[in-house]
Amino acid sequence: MKSNDIRLTGASEAGVSRRVVLQAIGSAGVAAGLSLPLAGHSRAADPVTLRWWSPQASPDQLKMYQAQILTFEAAHPGVKIAFEPTSDEGYPAQFAAAFASKQLPHIVTHLPSFAAQNYYGQGLLEPMDDVIKAIGEAKYFPGANDVYKTADGHYCGTAIGNTAADMLWLRKDLMQKAGIDKAPTTWDELKTACQKMQGGGIYGAPLPYGLNSMTSLIFIGFIHRAGGQVFSPDLAVAIDSQATYDALDFYKAMREFCPPGATNYSWGESLTAFVSGATATGIYAGRVLANVNKQNPGIADAVTCVTYPTISKAVASWTFNDFPSVFIPKGVANLAETKAFAAFLFEPAGYIPQLHAAPGHILPVLKTIAEDPAYLADPIIQKYKSEVNLMAEAAAAGKNLGFETQKHKPNLKANEIIASNVIAELVQRVVLNGEDAKATVGDAAKKLEALMKA
Repeated sequence: MKSNDIRLTGASEAGVSRRVVLQAIGSAGVAAGLSLPLAGHSRAADPVTLRWWSPQASPDQLKMYQAQILTFEAAHPGVKIAFEPTSDEGYPAQFAAAFASKQLPHIVTHLPSFAAQNYYGQGLLEPMDDVIKAIGEAKYFPGANDVYKTADGHYCGTAIGNTAADMLWLRKDLMQKAGIDKAPTTWDELKTACQKMQGGGIYGAPLPYGLNSMTSLIFIGFIHRAGGQVFSPDLAVAIDSQATYDALDFYKAMREFCPPGATNYSWGESLTAFVSGATATGIYAGRVLANVNKQNPGIADAVTCVTYPTISKAVASWTFNDFPSVFIPKGVANLAETKAFAAFLFEPAGYIPQLHAAPGHILPVLKTIAEDPAYLADPIIQKYKSEVNLMAEAAAAGKNLGFETQKHKPNLKANEIIASNVIAELVQRVVLNGEDAKATVGDAAKKLEALMKA
């Protein structure tokens, strides 16, 4: 990939002092020994540079990554780490180019679990079993890595965090003003709430209608919250169902409560709409909390979240968790150093500040971290304790297209399906263009079948 990415190398570039790095080494207790659990690792004889890709690259996160990088480099002379931000929307094309040109990153973090399963299924990733062992299997929450289990008995990646990506965010002040005394639990209640709160330059919701991954991923959640599924447990296409038609009807009904620009919304625009106060509700993960407190503190005390409503109380909640991952492309040079760095990312002295860079957004997958007083001491996590706990609970039970229910086989085509925009196109054709739902859903089903057979 030809990159205009930010490359993080050198303490001066991030404003991280040598004293801070040395303190981090001391507190981590890993200056000399972290790599020892990984067989075959030795100090690099010649200088090497490991490339690290991630789409999670806010300014605060970049600072924390840099501290982790400098700590690792100080403990492993001769090894340098170059961080290169990728894109939530563009990573499939970036990876296709990287694999084709063999200009691969050494380590990739924060992509969805279904991306790891997809690439591993094509023989493009290294097994991560020994990295998980180096981190400590007993430290993980039970089942945290189940989504990475592969048909050959290995793990294609490991979880670096959880996200409850489609929580319903609410403004308690606007609810009170509108006479709404409880959070909506059904779609009808949500529509009524949005209608009551909309006005005076404030819209009801920031749902996405753009031709992008957010629209696809969010609408998959609505299909499940209508009681449906995109695929059956044995991965037959199951999108042509009453639940999908009900979800489309609701999504169409919500359009009047969304800003005009929602026709092109993706993750950033939807987040900004709620944080800025332009919408009364939001749909996003925990990054809302830090952003509101920094960018719009006037509403910080009024913000809360609940799991997103379903079509009726008879339908169970369904939360989208992309299971942010860590994985290693197959065939990279300096594999031992790469695995040592992958395990190092979970050391408390670096992992906790990384989580605190977006508190409540990426939630810990290690129970030892979730219980650590240093993690719990973050002001945002303390202030919004009930919201963070709810997100953690929802994310732990969360699913995605690669893992729709506990009964489903892993869908190794999920990455390609999201990248194809078939589901986002379905939303646009029916909701924005007014095309016949039955014919359009049938067309989408045929496209999904072709992608599954490709």
